[in-house]
Amino acid sequence: MGAMHRKESTEGFDSFVTEAGLPLLRTAYLLVDDLGEAEDLVQEALLRVARYWDRVRSVEYPLAYARRVLVNLTIDQSTRRRRRRQLLSLDRWPESGNLPDPAADREFSMVEVRGDIGAALAALTARQRAAIVLRYWDGLSEAETAQHLSCSIGTVKSTTSRGLARLRELLGQGDPRTGEDNEEDEAVSVP
Repeated sequence: MGAMHRKESTEGFDSFVTEAGLPLLRTAYLLVDDLGEAEDLVQEALLRVARYWDRVRSVEYPLAYARRVLVNLTIDQSTRRRRRRQLLSLDRWPESGNLPDPAADREFSMVEVRGDIGAALAALTARQRAAIVLRYWDGLSEAETAQHLSCSIGTVKSTTSRGLARLRELLGQGDPRTGEDNEEDEAVSVP
């Protein structure tokens, strides 16, 4: 590879990281419920994308490819993370205004997940959490979510449905078996 081609490739990857970094970090944060772990996952995902950047940059949506790598890493490492979290008791969400990077702070202040919803989301399985985050926070279609999770659209629908039912149950919004709402908790909504 010539020096000029390497420079163009490096500049292209640097631009991609600048553009995709915060959206990937937001997704990772929603998936793992810990800013440090989210940063580590994004860094590892970007390293994997960088290895194949010459091929990745020619695909139609490089961000979708990177997001898929990120989701796969998150699911693959979920058991190890859960064990480590139990040992270290790392279940806190960072407070808005306390993040050192102003851009990251702005991004996280837009995430409407706080308190009980964050804890409920963290209580889901890694796959349910990934399906819900991709569908409702990242705004992907069922087909795009299925592609990211390497499964069928039907699996996305059932996984999302079970995850949302579990969230409603955890948040006290009603019994998912009967469809009855708890009147006292009607103000709490799940995406």
